[in-house]
Amino acid sequence: MEDARQDVLKIYRLRPLAEPQDPNWQNAKSQGEVVVVARSSGDARIVASEAELDFREIDAKPAEGVTTDMASAFRSERLSTVIEEGPAPPGSDRGVIAGRITVDNIISTEL
Repeated sequence: MEDARQDVLKIYRLRPLAEPQDPNWQNAKSQGEVVVVARSSGDARIVASEAELDFREIDAKPAEGVTTDMASAFRSERLSTVIEEGPAPPGSDRGVIAGRITVDNIISTEL
C-alpha cells in the first residue's frame, strides 16, 4: 500500500546558499530565491530546475546526455538550500509559485 503522505504537497523556499564569488557558480546561474509547491525537499529542487530552460527546448546539443537539468543550481546542495515553509493550501498544484526563474541559464560558449 502506498503511503498517503507522499501525495501531501508542501511549500518550499529555495534560497542561494553559496557566496556570489563561489567558483561553483561558474557552471550554474543563480536564480535567486524561489518558492515552490512540491512533495518533498528533493522534489522541490526538481520542480525549480524543471522551470529553467533546457537544451531540449532550444536548437542546441548538450555536451553530455540529452538534458541539462542536472546542471541547475537548484539541484546542488552546495549552491542552494531548501527550507520547508509548511503545508500547501488545499487544491494547490505542484510548481513554482513565487520568484522569477529566467530562461537565460544556458550561456553560449561560442564567440
